[in-house]
Amino acid sequence: MGLFDFLKKKNDAHMGADAGARPRLGHPSAAGPITRQALDTEAERERQREIARATAAKIDQIELEMASAIFDDDAWAGSRRPPAAVSVAAAAPLPDPDTDILLGPEDLPDAAAVPSSAPVVEEAAILYANDQLDAAALLLRTSVHDRAAAGAGDRLPWWMLLDLYQIMGLEHEFESIAIDYASHFETSPPTYAPSAGTARTLIGPALDAQFSGVIPTASLSGRLDDGPLTHAQLARAQAPSPSPLVRFEFQAIADVTPQGCALLLAALQTLRKAGRELVLAGADHLVAVLRPMLAIGDRGTGEAPWLLLLELLLLTKREKDFEETAMDYCVTFEVSPPSFEAPPHLAVTANGGAGPSASPDTAGDRFLLPAVIRGDGAALLAAIAEQAPRHPVLVLDGSRLARIDYLAANALAAHLRTLAEDGHDVVLRDLNHIVAALLRLLGIGDRVRLYANKY
Repeated sequence: MGLFDFLKKKNDAHMGADAGARPRLGHPSAAGPITRQALDTEAERERQREIARATAAKIDQIELEMASAIFDDDAWAGSRRPPAAVSVAAAAPLPDPDTDILLGPEDLPDAAAVPSSAPVVEEAAILYANDQLDAAALLLRTSVHDRAAAGAGDRLPWWMLLDLYQIMGLEHEFESIAIDYASHFETSPPTYAPSAGTARTLIGPALDAQFSGVIPTASLSGRLDDGPLTHAQLARAQAPSPSPLVRFEFQAIADVTPQGCALLLAALQTLRKAGRELVLAGADHLVAVLRPMLAIGDRGTGEAPWLLLLELLLLTKREKDFEETAMDYCVTFEVSPPSFEAPPHLAVTANGGAGPSASPDTAGDRFLLPAVIRGDGAALLAAIAEQAPRHPVLVLDGSRLARIDYLAANALAAHLRTLAEDGHDVVLRDLNHIVAALLRLLGIGDRVRLYANKY
């Protein structure tokens, strides 16, 4: 019996689903209790791991035959290197998601699995790559419950499970595991923020409608004023583009002037009213820069900093803060307070570091990866190759990448290794932890920097 059949039968037995069916959001079986009748002994767990490894080897052989026209032997030979990943992880502690936001490229880009969780991480990544999402979720859920009971401190299986539940659109299950995570690690519980499209809803025509490509970016730094650099960056963000997204980077702003606030406010409002989706990196940092300038009853700074602060609170969906600040603005300028109206295209707030320690590769245009990548991905790889010579650091944005199948992951890994060997500096940012684990398993981590999302 193969690993997939075994886990699928356990999934059917314990979650009350029909054969081959997947749990749906709100389905009473989706949040059912986890039993471990077949996993009670260490010997049984080890036996299942051996089955998983044998199955993985068979998958490798099949995929090698399918992709023989694409990959050479050298590219494939480096695709399975768990011992190297484990050795790096054993020598360095896992990053603290509450404190490592300022890490630069000289630090470990992303944590590999520690030895105790490496088999589970590898098996879950392979199941995910072969569209066995329910089996991967069951394996990870069992693992985190076992590790919580044993007091284990490795977080990667938890992060993978949290990401997988968001990919699957299982909010109830996410919230349950998030509470357990917060209790076990004594931290704030993660917030549910599903992908723009989940792996199960992005099918058929939706796949063809996905955007991938360069996102226009305004990288604002130093003093935000009405000087030529500010004008140039804002004009770049507002230029016509096939991208529905526009990215603003605020994390390197040290100071603002009322004139600079007025320019940025006008740009944000124009883009929002035009229906563009705004990705705001470092929005909280800019809010923190603005607040000390403002005092109730003091009109010295003019209205622009107040209105820019209100715009940022609106775009980041912080309704309570917006209403309190609107009342302060109303009292100060003796005008009616603005009302909170959610924008038609919700903005995305992205962490981008803060202050002078922010990583230099966060600046400049990013290449947005689509929500789903499957097959050989020839068109996508060609577009990436076209962009590589145009940027000193090619930053691929994986914030919307929900699913990548096994063949596509191999194609992407081989392509990015080739770019790196040709002298290009390639960075993958804001990946979910399942994709990051899969790409590390395929040997891409020693050539390309991988940064997963933060919890």
